[in-house]
Amino acid sequence: MWKSRAPATTASYSYREKKQEALPKQVLDCGKGASVKTSDNKNTILTILSTLNAQCIYNQWNSNNSSGLEQILNFKKAEMKLDRVGIGEKRGPSVLPILGAAIIFPLSVVFWVVNSVLEIITTDDDTEGRENVTLSRWLLSVAVPVSVALYGLRRKSLSGSGAGLALVVGFFLTVSSYCFSACLLVFFLSSSRATKFGQSKKRLLEHDFKEGGQRNWIQVLCNGGMATELAIMYVLDVGYGQYPIDFVGNYRASWLAMGVLGALSCGNGDTWASELGTVIGSASPRLITTFRKVPKGTNGGVSLPGLVFSGLGGVLVGLGYYLMLILTTDGSLLKASPPQWPIIIMGGVGGLLGSVIDSYLGALFQFSGVDEKGVISEVPGQNIRHISGVPWLDNHSVNLLSTVFAGILLPPISANLWSHFY
Repeated sequence: MWKSRAPATTASYSYREKKQEALPKQVLDCGKGASVKTSDNKNTILTILSTLNAQCIYNQWNSNNSSGLEQILNFKKAEMKLDRVGIGEKRGPSVLPILGAAIIFPLSVVFWVVNSVLEIITTDDDTEGRENVTLSRWLLSVAVPVSVALYGLRRKSLSGSGAGLALVVGFFLTVSSYCFSACLLVFFLSSSRATKFGQSKKRLLEHDFKEGGQRNWIQVLCNGGMATELAIMYVLDVGYGQYPIDFVGNYRASWLAMGVLGALSCGNGDTWASELGTVIGSASPRLITTFRKVPKGTNGGVSLPGLVFSGLGGVLVGLGYYLMLILTTDGSLLKASPPQWPIIIMGGVGGLLGSVIDSYLGALFQFSGVDEKGVISEVPGQNIRHISGVPWLDNHSVNLLSTVFAGILLPPISANLWSHFY
């Protein structure tokens, strides 16, 4: 706030006396939404704005002068805009990088020391031959989730609880395989962008629309829980590291890796379909169970743009997996393995598969209705016309089940299709 305010006694001037004074052009322009330049007379503007406080509002309230009240509100908005400009004030440096570094380095060293000690005292036939987790992997396993969580909080893509659980999800996906971490980063960044796209249209379509699409812990769990569970199984059964997909020579590692890809590509594909497909294209979607036309935003409604976006969202996740595998895997090992480019295609299959599963579950087990204004509601109520489904599941439950099914179905699909690519 500005320190140079007018004395409190000036607020006792009557509005009738004050409104006859010639207001500077800067005030009128600022009240209409124009920006204020640093060369303007700020003291004059703020003095006049300060006079339009208690006494003016009291007089206009008693006289029911709506135009006067509207003018006062415009002046107050102008004052708020001046405060936001903050002329003469400098923002201090952000402490987030320092806070992140203070968490990342000590925690990484602790993990590395504990793991090294356990490797020494628990050597047996099951763990013999497995590569020990390096300090650099521990460092990245902490640095990547912390960076993503801080970025999500700063951009308001994650709530506090969502950022907390994202740390856990990101840690297990990164420590198990950098390819899993790449998929998670692609999913988080691209879906956050998609969620914020076309918000003005989404606000008109959805009753429960939330500005900014901030994700809480429930949404993080439902979209990343299956992938995290498979990553933990990967660590326990296979170990740490990136391995080429080879269902003949390394079946278990390939199965679990494709399961993680299926879960994350499903989440990203469904997000792209619902967030982009509903605002791009003018054609009405069709209910996936009956193929009749339904309003945009209906659970279980599919459209050609939505299906295309679901496939593209999955392809992008698969591309992230493939590029990280190429960058972090020994070249001789890649040459001795089957071709790895089908990973990109399998990502697209996972995105499309997840979107279709999500649509079927939504059409059957999620309530969809429309009110008199044409806004979609997921809760039955008065003046809500039923479109489809029963109120058994909510959107979070459908997302969780979709990722579970995609994580289970994509590995056998990949195993059957992979041999056709070479």
